[in-house]
Amino acid sequence: MNSTISFSQSMVSAPYDDDFLYEAIEGLSRPQKTLPCKFLYDEEGSRLFDEICELEEYYPTRTEDQILRDNIFEITGLIGPECRLAEFGSGSSTKTRHLLTHLPNMAGYVPIDISGPQLFKSAARLAKEFPGLEINPLEADYGEISELPNTVRKPKGTVAFFPGSTIGNFDPVAAVAFLRNIGRLCGRDGGLLIGVDLKKPRCILEPAYNDRKGITARFNLGILARANRELGADFDLSAFRHHAPYNETLGRIEMHLVSERAQVVTLGSRKFRFQKGEYITTEHSYKYTRSGFAGLAWKAGFEVVKYWEDSDHFFGISFLRVREFKPAKMLLDFEEKPRRHLRNSVVKSVAMTA
Repeated sequence: MNSTISFSQSMVSAPYDDDFLYEAIEGLSRPQKTLPCKFLYDEEGSRLFDEICELEEYYPTRTEDQILRDNIFEITGLIGPECRLAEFGSGSSTKTRHLLTHLPNMAGYVPIDISGPQLFKSAARLAKEFPGLEINPLEADYGEISELPNTVRKPKGTVAFFPGSTIGNFDPVAAVAFLRNIGRLCGRDGGLLIGVDLKKPRCILEPAYNDRKGITARFNLGILARANRELGADFDLSAFRHHAPYNETLGRIEMHLVSERAQVVTLGSRKFRFQKGEYITTEHSYKYTRSGFAGLAWKAGFEVVKYWEDSDHFFGISFLRVREFKPAKMLLDFEEKPRRHLRNSVVKSVAMTA
């Protein structure tokens, strides 16, 4: 059996390098230097993250996957038939296959990811695996989305899927704003299936972000290599080291790139000075308690319908329902950022021959 797959593009915006340069200069100009974690996920970064997900120390992926497997019938029953499923940060869509396999009558699937190459490869694979499914990939910074692609079939409802505890990359105020926007995108009575990493001892958390093989270090340093390659910066990667401590007071892992010596880095027309021991923050990963996340979701206009977690209490998955629908609220805290990079493609099986 052969599949014929078509791609069509629209909503192409300004060059992505402009975003990277602007946000890199802005972040490195702060008293505490930062680089946005979304720029870790170019094609190589996405590949390395897939490797991280297979590491012995990195428990979130396999734990979340097992929770989905163990509760798939209850989960898909809550999602319901003929829905439009929108996944934020879809990556290779590995976990999504559990849902797609048990939701045979979906109106459509919208995978959303900032890494275009991985997004389109994954969408093409899914189109072959699920030939009757309409797939509308959206290449975008998912914090800046104002609308979802329409499906040919009118869905009975829209459910968002946000796995991998990626909500932890937002500080709590931004997390509420982001979730509120998801509620607006899903609409009245829409739903959200979301994974959340739970608070646990430092001895479990820190090894997950400082693995023995050094893959997370390569992933983190990759943002500097990308800045050199795409922006003409002159970071000396050997002069920075990866370090990811757990800040117990704030309940978050902090990913750092620590300067090993005093140095000056050029980016664009700017020069940035580093003292020995000074670091760039590339990512925060907040951890939650069950009740703490439920409270955050309530602030964002959701209510918890059902909650599942593993027997070790490492990870939780919640199915949330929109309880407070405010269509007039567009992007909330994200409105001050121009939506520079938004690409939409439609991928679907258009012909099948035996």
